[in-house]
Amino acid sequence: MNEQQASTAFDRDGFLNEPADWNETLAASIAQRDGINDLTPAHWKVLLSLREHYQRHHSPPLFRHICYVLELERHCIEHLFRSQREAWRIAGLPNPGEEAKTYM
Repeated sequence: MNEQQASTAFDRDGFLNEPADWNETLAASIAQRDGINDLTPAHWKVLLSLREHYQRHHSPPLFRHICYVLELERHCIEHLFRSQREAWRIAGLPNPGEEAKTYM
């Protein structure tokens, strides 16, 4: 864990408590910790889209729809991030709650 992560508050499941604390450096650090060494332009499109959706709706989107809107393949999130939950965490979004996590 680097100095920025140490000063940033995560919950027990690894979700960022304050989405406003997120930045691209922190996202890259979280991704690297999860075994994703390089965030590609496709990764960034998904991450920024997730953040935009959260800012508008304060809830997780239908993840397949994100892939459709971004003109990526249907299971883009699972292929890029291994899981929807991992994408949500790297996007620096807060814990979506127990029910939502079961669908991620």
